[in-house]
Amino acid sequence: MTTLTDPPKESFRLSMLIYDTRYRSTTFQVIALIGFLTLIGWLFNNTAQNLADLGKEPSFRFLGEPAGYDINQRLIDYDSQSPHLRAAFVGLLNTLLVAVLGCITATILGVTIGVLRLSKNWLVAKVMTLYVEIIRNVPVLLWIVLTMAVMIENLPSPKDFRGEDPAATMQVFDSVAVTNRGIYVPEPLFTRGLGDAHLFGNSAMNFNISLDLWLVIAVLIAGFFVSAKIRKRADGIQEATGERPSTWYLRLGVIVVPLIITFVALGFHLGYPELKGFNFQGGTHMRNSLIALWLALSIYTAAFIAEIVRAGILAISHGQTEAAAALGLRPGKIMKLVVLPQALRVIIPPLISQFLNLTKNSSLAIAVGYMDITGTLMGITLNQTGRELETVMLGMLIYLTISLLISLVMNWYNERVKLVER
Repeated sequence: MTTLTDPPKESFRLSMLIYDTRYRSTTFQVIALIGFLTLIGWLFNNTAQNLADLGKEPSFRFLGEPAGYDINQRLIDYDSQSPHLRAAFVGLLNTLLVAVLGCITATILGVTIGVLRLSKNWLVAKVMTLYVEIIRNVPVLLWIVLTMAVMIENLPSPKDFRGEDPAATMQVFDSVAVTNRGIYVPEPLFTRGLGDAHLFGNSAMNFNISLDLWLVIAVLIAGFFVSAKIRKRADGIQEATGERPSTWYLRLGVIVVPLIITFVALGFHLGYPELKGFNFQGGTHMRNSLIALWLALSIYTAAFIAEIVRAGILAISHGQTEAAAALGLRPGKIMKLVVLPQALRVIIPPLISQFLNLTKNSSLAIAVGYMDITGTLMGITLNQTGRELETVMLGMLIYLTISLLISLVMNWYNERVKLVER
């Protein structure tokens, strides 16, 4: 009788790392990684040695020294005696402010222009095409400088608001002043406010946050959460019965009513800007450098987003539109309920790149005197301390972190809206 046995397993030999296809690719990857890390280590060691020879050993102690310069646009308290670390944080907040405002505005403009480019109205379609071709083929720096120049040269100065017959007047029921120094808008105030909370104690990074603001944000989040639950319940009823109940008033009420109650309880009122001396006092001042940068980046990026939206819409089969029209849907409903939800899977990935480009293009703010992270940390702080390596590395790390966070959020949203195959 013959007995079948497994052949003896071949013992491992070092030569198999090169000649055996099971290990070869891993071996080469490990060798490449070791070589790359060795090169990086040599560069860092060589840089540190050269700096040490110049008497400039790498150090971040300069972040605790007084900055010695002012920042005109800021979201937290700051003065010239604050440390460089706080100045960099103020610049970071300014960068985030422009990035958030720019991404929101550019998305609204880009989606609108992208849809209008496909309009059956010949004039509207051609005007939108002209907008896209002109805006995106001129460098964004020129648009920033041009927007700033237009605001300085064409808007009235504060002195034009003086006199019995002034050359300029305030807008929106005498509550908004548009000047060549910026725009002054009403400031939200609370007579029965909860006060402020101090973060980070007495460190250089300490700042106050308004508890009233956080309460309003919490009420809004709760309202939107309940509104989403109501919509989900309506979806379930529609799937079960085929009829969708009217819930818009409930969804609007759970958001608006608690917000109004919160405002009344806190004693909400507006503080209006007033002309005192040579300038306006009170209210919230949005400097022309902030507005010019915000508008220029939004208008420029919107031209690219418009093309992304147009391509995403055209990627949807025309049969989808015809089927929706056969069901009696109006063109606006077809675009909102049928085309755009499917086009998002094509639109979102390149849209992420445009958000990243807008955020990085905000570093051009120094051209109009807006003090972002580039103007503070990698600008004045670098010139005053002479710490080129440290400041540039910190700036690169900050921009890298912001970009990765934007990518993370947008990729999460992309996963939520993509089509699920069954």
